[in-house]
Amino acid sequence: MIRYSWRKKIAAHAQQSGVEHSRVAVFILGAMLALAACGDGDKKPVQSVVRDSWQIIQEDIFAANCVSCHRAGTAFARQSNLELTPDIAYEQLLNATPHNSAAQQDGLVLLSDEGLPGLYKSYLWEKIYAQDQAHFYADHPQYGALMPLGGQVLTNGQLAFVRQWIEAGAPERGAVADPALLADQTRYQVPVFAAPTAPANGIQLHLGPFDVAPHFEREFFYAEELGNAEDIFVKGFDVTMRGGSHHLLIYTFHPTTPNERVPQAQQFRELRDANGNYVLDTVASMLFHMPIIGSQFPFMSYHFPPGVALRLPAGTLLDLNSHYVNRTDKNAIGEVYANLHLVAENEIEHEAQILFLNHLDLRLPAGKTTTIEREFRFAEDRHIMQLMSHAHEHMTEFRVEVIGGQRDGELIYIAYDWEHPPILELNPPLALGAGQGLRLIATYDNWTDRELNFGFLSEDEMMILYGFYYEP
Repeated sequence: MIRYSWRKKIAAHAQQSGVEHSRVAVFILGAMLALAACGDGDKKPVQSVVRDSWQIIQEDIFAANCVSCHRAGTAFARQSNLELTPDIAYEQLLNATPHNSAAQQDGLVLLSDEGLPGLYKSYLWEKIYAQDQAHFYADHPQYGALMPLGGQVLTNGQLAFVRQWIEAGAPERGAVADPALLADQTRYQVPVFAAPTAPANGIQLHLGPFDVAPHFEREFFYAEELGNAEDIFVKGFDVTMRGGSHHLLIYTFHPTTPNERVPQAQQFRELRDANGNYVLDTVASMLFHMPIIGSQFPFMSYHFPPGVALRLPAGTLLDLNSHYVNRTDKNAIGEVYANLHLVAENEIEHEAQILFLNHLDLRLPAGKTTTIEREFRFAEDRHIMQLMSHAHEHMTEFRVEVIGGQRDGELIYIAYDWEHPPILELNPPLALGAGQGLRLIATYDNWTDRELNFGFLSEDEMMILYGFYYEP
């Protein structure tokens, strides 16, 4: 009130003395600034507080979801040998051995500081990653239950924040994860299986229902003719599967596939017989596969960036590979749907290409661990949208690094599980210029008494990287 009255007096005095209005405005502004400076001279500028990423995890995620069980004196803390109270949580987690014996045998630590590789070595991530729960229980039943036990799973934003922090090396100090991720309050919910609606402009593929015997893993192939008289262009895929599915992979065949290896359409081709032995005719055709889509999740949707689509030539034959696991005493039912969404050719700016990097000269000495490195440089610019490795049971690690450019030597992909390699979606795509490329580094443990080479069966080996790219 005092300043307002004083300001009115100044304005009135200016009018009486005929001072020009603009000069009055300047005078008033100067006086107000001077008063503000006098009145606030003792105050310091307000600075926003930047919290360490670990502090955010501890205070905003663990405190609300984990500490009530994982604190001194509780049965859960004794059972897991893990306390997550602020004074000891980081020390308890970092590179510590899990109390769970199965996780120990699998070489996991509670929390790894190895960056991207550390994500797949961290038992903590295995226990909280809700979207992977189907495989968590199917592949690792000895790991116990997903966390938080008995409560809601962490939000998708919290999971994204923790993942970014682990991939940055899980430091105790420093802001390495984006707090804006926490704004996503949605949570993963297990969808209910139902036959999806066929796409208005597209193709629906359907397998089943089919039987899966008790205590059996049924994996088979089923070739499907699309019946397309002309080339068609696929801009995206949706997958829907009944519970118990281990994976779905959809392949085309390499142009060099011999006629005798092209399978008969609309026939089930089992990968293993009732005794668990490989069916060699089925295995032989796998060498010529070119994967176009894969999902380890019962419900998955993948779409290329706008203006990008995959060409399927006229008369395309697709090979659908379904794998179901039944650990119960009763017969189970499997069923799979895949929707292919089409787009007109005139709406395409870039044609998606299948990335296929294959190293055939594998010589793995008996009784030794061997690491093989192979470089692939590209003659043209490439924008890579997706990556997935392929190897067999002796592979212990599969790494992919960038060659050339500002990201030279950067690790962009890693897999430790030969049966279920991660499918990496790159958004935005990884842009590589002409002369740049990818370095594949695969490590194999040949525990046998014979040299291993490239081959069809799981006891032989492969070193393949698949994916999608387009030329800008």
